[in-house]
Amino acid sequence: MTDDLSNADRAKYAAAKAALAFVQPDMRVGLGTGSTAAWFVQLLGGLVNNEGLKIVGVPTSNRTRDLADSLNIPLTTLDAAGWLDVTIDGADEFDTHLNLIKGGGGALLQEKIVARASDQMVVISDASKQVDTLGAFPLPIEVVQFGWKTTQQMVSELIAAADVAARDITLREDNGKAYVTDEGHFILDLHLNRIGAPHELGRALNLIPGVVETGLFTEMADTVLVGYGDGMVHTYDRDQGDMGKSSVHMPSKNSLFVPGA
Repeated sequence: MTDDLSNADRAKYAAAKAALAFVQPDMRVGLGTGSTAAWFVQLLGGLVNNEGLKIVGVPTSNRTRDLADSLNIPLTTLDAAGWLDVTIDGADEFDTHLNLIKGGGGALLQEKIVARASDQMVVISDASKQVDTLGAFPLPIEVVQFGWKTTQQMVSELIAAADVAARDITLREDNGKAYVTDEGHFILDLHLNRIGAPHELGRALNLIPGVVETGLFTEMADTVLVGYGDGMVHTYDRDQGDMGKSSVHMPSKNSLFVPGA
């Protein structure tokens, strides 16, 4: 970690480092996708390689699998693992009830499957993702390619009557072409600005034929760790509420994999 990291990166690092406390030897660990989750995977790799931590990871995307594999983190599939002890993942937004919007990185389906198959879901974030009400970040929904325009029309009709502030829908693109998920699906991004009833909206969207899954993760996160650039980490727990702040050591130089860093 070097001094030229942005404050946002340092905040993500702090949250990721605090999440290591939730990992114990011989655990089966869900490995999330995204920029904050990548910090956690790198730090976990340091413990595996330098301190002999024995765990097995289940990645939530091809990107995370490739990163974890490059760090020699033992991996398995969710089917082989059967059930996980903990999943550590990021979020695009979280509210005061620890409801989340996820899927900005396009891995929402695998992320939700892995999180649901875990005893505990720990979310790592920086303060920019904390909101009073979800919806400023576009809500991703994963849809099958067949008839996706028809699916989009049905989604449009549903949100016309929903408790939201805006109702724009765009097909996610990558280099001018439709973005395709690891499972071969498209993603529709719903620009809603405010989601008044996230649980109800997620349930209704999932009833639409063609919708595979939504990026609304309601009543799933057990703990949210919010990192700050100075190494402080604010912990929110579903059962215990606001648990206050603590700090982690923030190295100013050397490798992420330095023992004790």
